[in-house]
Amino acid sequence: YDEDSRNSIVDLENISIKTPSGKLIKVSEIGEVKEYWAPPSIDRKSKQRIVTVSATPTKGISLSELATAVQQELSKLDPPQGVRAQVGGSFEDMMETVEDLSLLLVIIILLVFIVMASQFESFKMPFIIMLSMFFSFSGVSIALFITNTTMSTIAMLGAILLVGIVVKNGIVLIDYINLLRERGVELYEAVITASRSRLRPILMTAMTTILGMLPMALSTTEGSEIWAPMGITVIGGLLFSTIITLAIIPVVYVLMAKRGGRDKKAKVNKKFVFMES
Repeated sequence: YDEDSRNSIVDLENISIKTPSGKLIKVSEIGEVKEYWAPPSIDRKSKQRIVTVSATPTKGISLSELATAVQQELSKLDPPQGVRAQVGGSFEDMMETVEDLSLLLVIIILLVFIVMASQFESFKMPFIIMLSMFFSFSGVSIALFITNTTMSTIAMLGAILLVGIVVKNGIVLIDYINLLRERGVELYEAVITASRSRLRPILMTAMTTILGMLPMALSTTEGSEIWAPMGITVIGGLLFSTIITLAIIPVVYVLMAKRGGRDKKAKVNKKFVFMES
């Protein structure tokens, strides 16, 4: 042993221990302290040896930014044969969560489309309504960019919440247009009347949700950095989708209704045979 190791062993042997009777005895009187070299611990994952190198992001740097920087450094390395380096830990868990949420979003969109198609008995009406939903994702991206917020798991949950809220506004408008047309109202008049009549309910629904999410988005208390992206996502997506619902949806409805009317008229004309005079 070297001198430092010997000194540390002597220090341990000179530690006094108090007995139940109150007498003090040294460790060297009841035992012997020896130093041994122990084999290092071997960590395994999927039956393969692994060595973990940890890194913690500083304040202001997201986990995805840290992972990107680590990947750039790893790409510069030339590991020996049989050695593979990859980013894991919290980033790996986050990516798995993102994949699960993406699959969940696709399933939700399909279910919403199927329900609306069965209720409207048409594939065109659900398509028109879901246009506003797809535009709401653009609003989410714009809101995150303006506030310099990264897309996180909580932000994706906010985007999933938007599906139900945005579709509801579109249903309110389209359903009333269809009702007026069934009553014999002309196409343009039905669209204008329905847009004017349903303007207040759509704005009330959007504003109540936006105002409800505003404290969450503007919060600066401890832990707010976790939940704030959800509020920002919902507010940005809902603002953008509301404008689309009120401005673009009626236009698309008119275009598709006129095309459907022309196709129906052409189909009826084919049933008649015109005789030459």
